[in-house]
Amino acid sequence: MTKYWNRIKAFFSKPANIILVIFAVLLALLTLYPLIELVRHTFVIHATDATIFPGTRKGDFSLKSWSKLLFTEANKYSFINFYKPMLNSITLAVLSALFALVFGGTVAWLVTRSNMKAKKFISAAFIFPYIMPSWTLALFWLNMFKNPNVGTGSAGFVYSLTGLCAPQWFVYGLFPLVVVSGLHYAPFAYIFIGGILRNMDANLEEAATILKSSKRRILLRITLPIVKPAILSTFLLVFASVMGSYAVPIYLGSPVNFYVLTTKMKTLQTTAIGQAYIIALFMVVLGALIMLFNNVFTGSRKSYTTVTGKSSQISLVDLKAGKYIVAGILCAILFFVCIMPLISFGLESVIIKAGDYSPSNMTLNYWIGDAGSVSTTIGNSGILKDPAIWSAMGNSLKLSVICALIAGSCGVIIGYAVVRRRGTKLSAWVSGLSFFPYLVPAMAFSAIYLAISTNFPFLTNSFLILVLVGSVKYLPFATKAGTNSMLQLSPEIEEAAAIYGVPWIRRMTQIIIPIQKTSIISGFLLPFVSCMRELSLFVMLVSSKTQTLTTMLMTYNEKGASQYGNAINLLIILTVLFVNFTVNKVTGASIDKGVGGN
Repeated sequence: MTKYWNRIKAFFSKPANIILVIFAVLLALLTLYPLIELVRHTFVIHATDATIFPGTRKGDFSLKSWSKLLFTEANKYSFINFYKPMLNSITLAVLSALFALVFGGTVAWLVTRSNMKAKKFISAAFIFPYIMPSWTLALFWLNMFKNPNVGTGSAGFVYSLTGLCAPQWFVYGLFPLVVVSGLHYAPFAYIFIGGILRNMDANLEEAATILKSSKRRILLRITLPIVKPAILSTFLLVFASVMGSYAVPIYLGSPVNFYVLTTKMKTLQTTAIGQAYIIALFMVVLGALIMLFNNVFTGSRKSYTTVTGKSSQISLVDLKAGKYIVAGILCAILFFVCIMPLISFGLESVIIKAGDYSPSNMTLNYWIGDAGSVSTTIGNSGILKDPAIWSAMGNSLKLSVICALIAGSCGVIIGYAVVRRRGTKLSAWVSGLSFFPYLVPAMAFSAIYLAISTNFPFLTNSFLILVLVGSVKYLPFATKAGTNSMLQLSPEIEEAAAIYGVPWIRRMTQIIIPIQKTSIISGFLLPFVSCMRELSLFVMLVSSKTQTLTTMLMTYNEKGASQYGNAINLLIILTVLFVNFTVNKVTGASIDKGVGGN
């Protein structure tokens, strides 16, 4: 007994082990329990299922939903409702992840490793696509390129201005879905890969240059292996995000019957909810397989240290005349993707009649007017005078700040413990559990917690359930940011302080966190940004007292008041930018600061 007791004391004498044990238990309750409920619901006959399966009753356990969805050949039911959407989802997710990696990683390298011009603007503007909700980029794409020959038959900006008709494949289907999704999630690659490139020891590349290694060989044998953890993490995050995306496929895929798993799941939730849960479970399993692939490459004891006790001075690659050409091309792309949507939202929020941009058709009443000042279907006052909007704004800010603090703090601690005990089963278990919530589609995740809340009445229609769901759902952002930052940090730095008897708390607060401040700050800002623009996760959970800006935006759009929707959308973006600017001034860091757009 003394022998085992000493082993236990030695195990818990290390702070990393204590952290891993605590979060292993906590995350098991917050992730495995919902997963068990998800699996159980695939075998339960719900009210909608009982209407299509004669002889069954609500609450019965049955395999009929599985059989119907996977093995029904009549009218190609299984192919239309599962297999074809599955193939579309996987294709879209893989291509979008590759697009985001190539585009975001290339820009990150140009900003951190070259003498390209206009770095400050490019670095700041590159986060705009992520700040904006993904469906706004989809709507902007339609507003620019739709024409009378495809889709709804209405004309977009390009057609109205030039008379040119974009082909159907360019407006709807796989191509615009990949472009819009890739652009939206490219900041993931930019932030994670750029943060490592900025902090890595430049002596590694300079030594290879002295040995006359080619730039291509340095890139393939030194730079890429060092940033491999961030590349795989980015691919995993983007793949899971796109697999769970709903709004973008609805706007750009449905008009040409390009259905994915999320759109089919939403349809089946109203007609055959058991089959909808099966689709959600499949997406979780597929995401888990991708995560397993990620752990195979980054879970071993390979060293990815990029920040050590040695100072480094980065030698920038001279692009020569290309520094102006590349900067010009990127600025033009970012202006179209980042600035033009904001201009569009601003114009759409002040025009009375759609499509008419003459000054006589513009008014600020949708922003500051009194009730009835503009003829609309709802007759509300301007959003800045509407108490409901201010209440929703308060809820959104409060929810985003709380979720960011909880997820960000937990992410840093988990990242530290996972890296310090890397290679152990407990570390791999906690790392997997911390990322698991991201693998569950937002709608399925909120539906599961909604079902669970029936067992805990104090959660029903409460603000607490929004905090709980948001914190758990966005924990992967913070955990991946924390893990990537700790993978860069040599343990020698902490060990030197431990030799002098510095307590763990002081080592974290005065050494580790200050060194990796820019990377860690992104672990707080990413959940904040995600929460501020989230719709799918909260739409099933909000009540009349807990409305957020995104749910109010959806309400106005459903009522046909697009001016109010555009105004609220612009308000969300400006709020996030203001918070990012404030954090930058107070702490010296921001989402793009971690990459180094100075």
